[in-house]
Amino acid sequence: MGNLTAFLDASVLYPAPLRDLLMELAVSDLYRAKWSNAVHAEWINAVLKNRHDLTRAQLERTRDLMNANARDAVVTDFEQLIDVLELPDPDDRHVLAAAIKSRADLIVTANLKDFPAETLDRWGIEAQHPDEFLTHQFHLSQPVFLQAVRTVRLRLKNPPKSIHDYLDILRTQGLLSTVRAIEPFDQFI
Repeated sequence: MGNLTAFLDASVLYPAPLRDLLMELAVSDLYRAKWSNAVHAEWINAVLKNRHDLTRAQLERTRDLMNANARDAVVTDFEQLIDVLELPDPDDRHVLAAAIKSRADLIVTANLKDFPAETLDRWGIEAQHPDEFLTHQFHLSQPVFLQAVRTVRLRLKNPPKSIHDYLDILRTQGLLSTVRAIEPFDQFI
């Protein structure tokens, strides 16, 4: 499995429920996850700005666990590419540069408009919304995907989440197609 390489943008690592599911699928070898330290800094700073109940140390521990558990995920030495790239938001060029360096097939992002197809096509990379990405992953290997969803749901202990509660959490993340695909298999979640 795991032939697809997906570079994860900060927008999909920011929300904990989405980050947890993407990580579990990566450690299940359904796909190869990639990110950079710049992406880590981006999502961590955004979380700290909006969640005053969390500390930098807690989020850096999450980052360190992600780096330790997803095989070869951290992309380095891509900075020289940044200046030659053009995107609608110049601040996103580091994402494309790291995706190119990692030979990613996809950039998984909630901000599709920031990564226009005509720009990414030159590099053989596609931008994909996390809902589309997760739905594709489900169809690639339903058993692995459902087990990953179950693992993530059962890790939630404070308070524990019923299947219905967890599917609602995924819906609030905008993962409507993903939920529609997995809902009929709720006995495995």
